[in-house]
Amino acid sequence: MSAQVQTPTLRVCERCGRSERWDDNLEAWQIAREDGEKQIGSPHCIHEWDINGTFNPVTGHAD
Repeated sequence: MSAQVQTPTLRVCERCGRSERWDDNLEAWQIAREDGEKQIGSPHCIHEWDINGTFNPVTGHAD
């Protein structure tokens, strides 16, 4: 099996709670919905996404 690179599909702001999901069709982040409501967080927040050094984009291993 060769190494595969994956990208995050969900991100949440650690400051205001805004939640976004990756839309493959639009090739862009879209505001996530929970129980029909958009998870917009604060419009004045400089978002600090929870994607950090603990996210490993490499899966599998090189043979």
